[in-house]
Amino acid sequence: MLFNSFEFLLFFPIMIIGFYTITHKYRWLWLLLGSYYFYMAHEFELVILLFISTVVDYFCGLRIPTADRKFKKLYLLISVFVNLGILFSFKYLSFFTSSIQGLLSFFGVVISSTENLGSYNFNQILIPVGISFYTFQTLSYTIDIYRGKIEPEKHFGVFALYVSFFPQLVAGPIERASRLIPQLKRKVEINLSNIKKGLIMMAWGFFLKVVVADRLGVYVDAAFSDPEYSHGLPLLIGALFFAGQIYYDFSAYTTIAIGAAKTMGVDLMQNFNRPFFATSISDLWKRWHISLVEWLRDYLFIPLGGSKGSKLKTIRNVFILFFAVGLWHGASWTFVIWGILNGIILILEGLTSSVRKHIFKSLQLNQWTINLLARLFGVSYLLMTLIFFRSPSLDHALLYIKQMFNITGLHVNILNNYFELALSFILIILVQTIHYFKGNDKVYELVTQRPKYIRYAMYTAYIFVIVLFAINRQNTFIYFQF
Repeated sequence: MLFNSFEFLLFFPIMIIGFYTITHKYRWLWLLLGSYYFYMAHEFELVILLFISTVVDYFCGLRIPTADRKFKKLYLLISVFVNLGILFSFKYLSFFTSSIQGLLSFFGVVISSTENLGSYNFNQILIPVGISFYTFQTLSYTIDIYRGKIEPEKHFGVFALYVSFFPQLVAGPIERASRLIPQLKRKVEINLSNIKKGLIMMAWGFFLKVVVADRLGVYVDAAFSDPEYSHGLPLLIGALFFAGQIYYDFSAYTTIAIGAAKTMGVDLMQNFNRPFFATSISDLWKRWHISLVEWLRDYLFIPLGGSKGSKLKTIRNVFILFFAVGLWHGASWTFVIWGILNGIILILEGLTSSVRKHIFKSLQLNQWTINLLARLFGVSYLLMTLIFFRSPSLDHALLYIKQMFNITGLHVNILNNYFELALSFILIILVQTIHYFKGNDKVYELVTQRPKYIRYAMYTAYIFVIVLFAINRQNTFIYFQF
């Protein structure tokens, strides 16, 4: 079920009314049934995978604390292999199969897919919505139990709700059990202030999605559709707009999720912290998709040794980390290259830190100028690497970049609608200004701290803007495919 759908506009009020009507003892059941319905409304059959992950991790989590050392690791490995096995089979099997075939064909060994795999086409495997998110969420649970950081949840229904809680089920943020389960068990009274804040955040998320991100997406789709016949500024704007589109689209989902959870007394973690205002690439990755980066840091980067040890080992660990970041986002070499490029720039950033400081000092640049240059470089590098993220193939990405730098004129609008182009830039400036002062997590203060007559004027203006400027097409959120 999409947040930006008519079905959700019916589903959500029913969930909230039921939540506050039902006694606390049975609220977990209400939310669990609603969460499974929310998922099954999109993919009915594949809910069985969600249930399998839940059952396996629940029982492995119960066994780990009481088992001896040998069996502790066995139960952990069962959890890891089942979850990653499902993820690999449904998301990466086709990618690795085709990659191996391509590598063998490079050395002259041709293997026919039909001879070895029968008539089944691996490309027809349906990727379950949100599988990367809930897989990581359940894995963190058993790993944390194994490390002795948390106790297992004995109530199967509460644990199942932790895995499937509908606001953040299909696109995060990726929550930890130590943070979310206690909130799901806590008795919540009606808090009008929290409900109001949550609804305002949801409204802001809908604005980001249907007015801003989807509008940018129209131009992006045109720019990336056939770069061979476009060049110069239109492709540069297309790359810039895609950086905005993916950020506003994903932060829109997160904002709606956080707002929806807040109406039920649950505080989800922030997934973005004004990334376009980062002063370095490393700073950008501390602000972008925070729950994923922190997950990979805690369960992959640090176990590998982190930044301790020799520079060579640190470089290796950063490389592995961002290879995983790219692969997590999609089963394609374009995503892998995108991740590796970010890893390379982070490595170079760390190695040249002292040199850059010396250069800035010799040029007598003040901190404001240094930060401005760093932000311009960061955004430029981001939109360049995101070309690989958006492109269907490496050839397409390289062609796009080549054509983008082929500037022979000042024509900028491939849609021939200058009002829409100007409106897109105005919306980007508006959103960035709001994010600069409030971020996504405090946006409700723009409304709640105003006098009543101004608040109602803002509510009216919001409805007017949504009706007038929303893009009239039901686009799925970009991160649903991950």
